[in-house]
Amino acid sequence: MSPGKVLQPVLKMKVDELFLCWLSQSATQLALKDYLRRIKNEEKMETRDGESGNGKNERFTSKNSNSKQCIFEDTRLPLSFSPPQLSTTLPLATPTSTRNAANVRATRRSSGPRVVQTKKEETLPPSLSQNIPTFYFPRGCPKEKVNIDAVITEIERTFSEFPNERATLEDMGKVAKACDCPLYWKGPLFYCAGGERTGYVSVHKFVAMWRKILQTCYDDAAKFVHLLMNPGCNYLVQEDFIPFLQDVVNSHPGLSFLKEASEFHSRYITTVIQRIFYTVNRSWSGKITCNELRKSNFLQNVALLEEEPDINQLTEYFSYEHFYVIYCKFWELDTDHDLYIDRKDLARHNDHAISNRMIERIFSGAVTRGRKAQKDGKISYADFVWFLISEEDKKTPTSIEYWFRCMDLDGDGALSMYELEYFYEEQCQKLENMAIEPLPFEDCLCQMLDLVKPQYEGKITLHDLKRCKLANVFFDTFFNIEKYLDHEQKDQFSMLRDGDGESQEISDWEKYAAEEYDILVAEEAASERWNDGYEAELNPVDHQKANVLKYHMEKRPFFEMPSHLADVDLDDYDYEEDFE
Repeated sequence: MSPGKVLQPVLKMKVDELFLCWLSQSATQLALKDYLRRIKNEEKMETRDGESGNGKNERFTSKNSNSKQCIFEDTRLPLSFSPPQLSTTLPLATPTSTRNAANVRATRRSSGPRVVQTKKEETLPPSLSQNIPTFYFPRGCPKEKVNIDAVITEIERTFSEFPNERATLEDMGKVAKACDCPLYWKGPLFYCAGGERTGYVSVHKFVAMWRKILQTCYDDAAKFVHLLMNPGCNYLVQEDFIPFLQDVVNSHPGLSFLKEASEFHSRYITTVIQRIFYTVNRSWSGKITCNELRKSNFLQNVALLEEEPDINQLTEYFSYEHFYVIYCKFWELDTDHDLYIDRKDLARHNDHAISNRMIERIFSGAVTRGRKAQKDGKISYADFVWFLISEEDKKTPTSIEYWFRCMDLDGDGALSMYELEYFYEEQCQKLENMAIEPLPFEDCLCQMLDLVKPQYEGKITLHDLKRCKLANVFFDTFFNIEKYLDHEQKDQFSMLRDGDGESQEISDWEKYAAEEYDILVAEEAASERWNDGYEAELNPVDHQKANVLKYHMEKRPFFEMPSHLADVDLDDYDYEEDFE
């Protein structure tokens, strides 16, 4: 037997293998079905023409053969899924069968002029795709052309008013206005231009810096991130906000009473930073991007700092009263005053209302940052800010995510019935200790499922809880005994009315902070009258901030700081642990 005949079966098997591979692809099958449909339609048209006998069969056979040829002609070139060896292997196949011979002929004919026409028609969509306009603008969408030279001229005119055309931090307010920026961008503008090193900014350095920003950043979010970020980054971490917020503390009229209390500057700044990341950093990454800043209302609140002299009116980030409430609550729990609390300390919050199992989950690292604190079994003041806001307002997206992370024991993204029962067991034990008969878990589970209405049977997802308007009732049922009993005493309609977020003028957190602040101020006034015999009438609404500071610094026992913490400044406080 000659060598050529020995190789023929092997080549045939390879051709069949490639053909079956091509035929098994879904795109090929769809194309074949489409052409078979066309063949059937053409067959009916031939029948209506009245042809009969052998002429009809011959015409149909010819038509069918041409259609098979069209299949190969139309599908080989535009469909890129055919094996690349097909064009070189198919001509080598032995013509032992009619099917293989037809394949070879069809393949050879596919290089004719008809294929070229088909290829031109199929390449139209790619040519159109080149005209798709740019739709992704990480540094903002460029708007109308900005006259950069006119802006630079105005900045140079402003600098000409300063000695030697050098601006200090106090002068940067005018420069910020010349740049068409809010007033309290003056700190970031000053530090980004290198003013921290020399104490002033020259006109040449500032113009070069601002020109680059105008050429690369096209909206306020991108400009703000560029001013605060470290070189080589495109996001903001917690430490990036410290110079900006320190300038707010030093220059805002609503915080003038805090200037002399430098030991509390870092506490206030830490609180504001945590509230910024709590609201803005929706990805929980510890890095605020331009897109996250763009979607938030933080820059709007920064602009309001100029218009609102009362810092307490800016309740979302900058309120001093909110800081005072958070820090007082933390100070009461932090018995050794090292700015860290352990499990026993946190368990005393709100008279042991939080279950021990939930406290264990908080300290497990599910919602806290700082590896050193987790290793020592403690959480920092920054972590406590997140805890208290989430505990007092369980309706916000971040608080729902916070408690969902804690209850999701196995981290599978869903709350199973086992996980719900695990937390409810301790609630039942607390109720029995209070001589209250607990509701069986099966009945409680039915109530919660009716409340949440999960999309999938047997598990509750984060999406289900965010869609539910009574997520606070759900969470309190499983780990907060005091609030659980309060919900049990309310009727269903009042809970639904309270759960309607659209009808709420202020959030649950703002209500809690306002009530607690009035209580703390009243306690301060009572203590002052008792110690000094002062009988002045207390007005918790119209009190002066200077007097409040005096209460904080001199009279309130738990603000008597130990000597080794008396000189705390920004550099001594470890923000890096909070970020990690």
